[in-house]
Order: sequence, then C-alpha cells, then structure tokens
Amino acid sequence: MDKTDFLIIGAGVIGLAIAAELADRFHNQSVILLEQHHKFGQETSSRNSEVIHAGIYYPKASLKAILCVEGKHLLYDFCSKWKVPHEPSGKLIVANTPEEVSTLEELLIRGKENGVKDLQFLDSSQISRYEPNIKAEAAIYSPSTGIIDSHKLMERLEWLAVSKKTIIACGHKVTSIEFMGNQYAVSYQGPQGTYDSINSSWVINSSGLSSDYIASLPGIDIDTAGYRLFPCKGEYFSIPVSRAKLVSRLIYPPPYKDLRGLGIHFTKKLDGSAKLGPNAFYVDAPDYTVTAEHASQFYNSLKEYLPFLNAKDLCPDMAGVRPKLQPPNSPIRDFIVSHEKERGLNGFINLIGIESPGLTSCLSLAKMVADLIEENGS
Repeated sequence: MDKTDFLIIGAGVIGLAIAAELADRFHNQSVILLEQHHKFGQETSSRNSEVIHAGIYYPKASLKAILCVEGKHLLYDFCSKWKVPHEPSGKLIVANTPEEVSTLEELLIRGKENGVKDLQFLDSSQISRYEPNIKAEAAIYSPSTGIIDSHKLMERLEWLAVSKKTIIACGHKVTSIEFMGNQYAVSYQGPQGTYDSINSSWVINSSGLSSDYIASLPGIDIDTAGYRLFPCKGEYFSIPVSRAKLVSRLIYPPPYKDLRGLGIHFTKKLDGSAKLGPNAFYVDAPDYTVTAEHASQFYNSLKEYLPFLNAKDLCPDMAGVRPKLQPPNSPIRDFIVSHEKERGLNGFINLIGIESPGLTSCLSLAKMVADLIEENGS
C-alpha cells in the first residue's frame, strides 16, 4: 500500500488548482490527485460559460461573494503571468421593464457591498454607445467581468502541479474511504478494473458532481449534514458568427428569481463566436444532450434585448450540469468548504456545491484549502 501526504479527489479546475497550490506551498510533501475520468475537467469545469465573474450576484459575506471577488483578481494575474488566453470583455446586465430595473438597482447595491467597485448604472442612451445593436432601457455595466479559456487554464494548472512532483492519476475511481485514527485508507478502482488502495494524512474532496457521494464514504450522513446534491442542467445554443459580431460584450438578463441560474445570456468566446445559455432545470442524473426544441425558449428569452436575432439562428451546442445544494424552489445555498474535524474526521476536507462562480474562485478556493491545512499543523 502506497502513502501520500495529500490526496485530492477530482481533477476539475478546483482540484487542479488545489494540487498546484499544495505542491507549491508544501513542497517537501507529496501530493496525489485521483480522477475517475480519462482526463481532467470532463464535467462541470469544461461545460460552462467560461466567464470570469465580478462578484455581483451573491449574498453579502457569503463564500461565493468573498471567494469570487478575491478569485477574480487572482485569476487575472495568473492568466497574465502564465499566458492563459482570457479577455476582460466587460458585461451588461440589462433591463426592459420597471420590475427588471428594480432588480438591477438591488444588484448594484449588492455588488458594491461585495466589494465590486467598478460597477456603473447606464440608461438607454449610454447603453447605445456601448452596444448599439441591443435593446435595453437600463443596464449595469461590469467592466471587470471577462472570459477565459477554461481548458488552457486547466492545462496550465496541471503543468504547474506536475512540475512540482504532483502525481495525477486519471481513470481512478474512489470506492471507499476509511479513517484509521491518524490517516485515511482510500480504495479505488484503476483503469484496468483492478482495485488498490493508498494511505493519506489529508484527503481533499473536490469531486464536483460526485462530492456528496465521496463525502458519505468516511461515514458522513449527507442528508443530516446538508451535503446532498441536486443536479441542475443547463443547455447552450450557438449562433452564426455574423450575429455574434454585432455585440462586443457579454449580455445578461436579470437573474432568475430563485437564483437557480443567472438567466439565459449572450456570451462572447475568445475566437469571436458566441453562445447563448444556459437555461436551468433540475434532472435526476447528469446527461449532456441538448434538446433542439428548447431553441424556442431561448429565442423568446433573448429577442427582447437582442432584436437582431432570428429563431433560425440558434443551433444546439452543448450542455452542462451544476452540483447544486438546494433542491427546486428552495433558498440559495453557499459553497461548502469544511474541514470535518468536528465530525471526528481530522484531515478530511469537503468542497461541496461548488457551482458558479467556482471557475472564477478556483485559485481563492485553493488558497482557502491550503490555509485550512496550514492552520491545522501540516
């Protein structure tokens, strides 16, 4: 049986960021990252809008707000240093009705409370100067919102982790975790179907859609703890480049009232194309099909503020699934980042419900995990 100091489960963008941070900060200790798929970032990390969020939407003093605002600055610096493709494209959150304008006013207050200092409230004439081809009566302009190549980001984080002797083992699915008093015995099934195990002083659960299952393996009752996840699917549609060129920035509607998502939005990509989405609806299990018939829902949501769009412009693109902690029609939940020592599991750290703004927060989450470890004597 092998042994390591740190064992990370899940090689999405969060797991990779944690691996790179731990390998750098605790350079004399060993780090292993297990991933059940054949390659990193095969689930939520590669199936999203690839937006660097500013930190506007989230409740004051929540982890989502704090980590997003901190993570945005860390991520822009990281991308500049390591030449990860990105662009601070800016975003308009638009409104066309009095109710929507009222929502924007609330968002503006919340964003400023969260420390987003560059927000501007625009009227229709000001909007026309920024984006002459959209229709909106009012908008919040967020210049520090941007876009990023999430795949290149994960490649760079993987390289940084491996360059400091982290072992990343893909095709390894964790099947059991047993706490042995001062370390964990973690069993897994390898890519050839054989079973083995490894001991680790620390286990970090960053397994995204599987994080509630992984949390249950050492004996946590995920329902009592409030750790059960509810997968929420979002589909995307693409539009012709000729239409995408008519808009320069990201265009968002006011968010869904229940905050299950930020609304179907227009997102520019780094290559000049654009995608529309996501919608948001709960599913029993993850699947990544796109229902072509949903194009009418997208078109009807978008036509008010993208008047140049035609229904025939929309083409099914991709889908993603978010690991939400709240079931349908329930209040929004914050990120869970918990060192489970109060449950008698010293050295076990759970990251659960890491949906948006998880990509933006990947480096600040990694820093938070490393701080927890440092505070507890590693």
